[in-house]
Amino acid sequence: MSYRRAPAHQSRLPPAVRRILCIVALSAVLAGCQGSTKAAATPSPRPSAHTPVTAAVLQQSEIPAGLGLCPGAGPMAGYLTTLAKTDPDLATTITQRWQRLRSEGAIDGAISIAADGSAACTSELGVTPTFKAVATFVAVFGDEGQAERAWESGVLGFVPPASDEVAPGLVRGTSTGLGVNAWTYNRPSVELACWRRSAYVSLVVLANLDPVAFKAVTAAINARLN
Repeated sequence: MSYRRAPAHQSRLPPAVRRILCIVALSAVLAGCQGSTKAAATPSPRPSAHTPVTAAVLQQSEIPAGLGLCPGAGPMAGYLTTLAKTDPDLATTITQRWQRLRSEGAIDGAISIAADGSAACTSELGVTPTFKAVATFVAVFGDEGQAERAWESGVLGFVPPASDEVAPGLVRGTSTGLGVNAWTYNRPSVELACWRRSAYVSLVVLANLDPVAFKAVTAAINARLN
């Protein structure tokens, strides 16, 4: 068997030099392997999920003192079913208004009403001659455009006032503290706020409660609309 001998000049290299050459050659190979490896893609951050409407409306712990949560508070379907048992006509009216919002893109909606008597629980929102009550409603839409158009056409029958309308207690836009797409109405017995933020539309109606409660309720709900 024959074999080829290494060139004489290589065989005469000192052992230390040969080790250095081997290290250099190995480093070049490793560098080539690393250069051919693709960097792992950094996953894109997930967009934050919208707050559920049942968590966006006024919660039990936030109800003003002296008021109790009315039956049916929560998803619109449950509220309308409960209301139909006590006032079918009002239930029909609210159902029609809710269906209009659904036709405009509303995905989900919830309502929370608290009052100092059962009569207030089944009364038209804002029609509150003597009792104390707070009603909050929130609906979420597929996108901000749908929410904007729905807000402009009216939320449960409450339509934004015309730009040239002037009335005592009427405030529009950023002066409300609820953003550009907002309006509020404050009278001695009724305080109302209706606004659009992100993909939500919201409605707050207080009856015979102080302004401090009105600001607290609207601020609590607005902070949850993402």
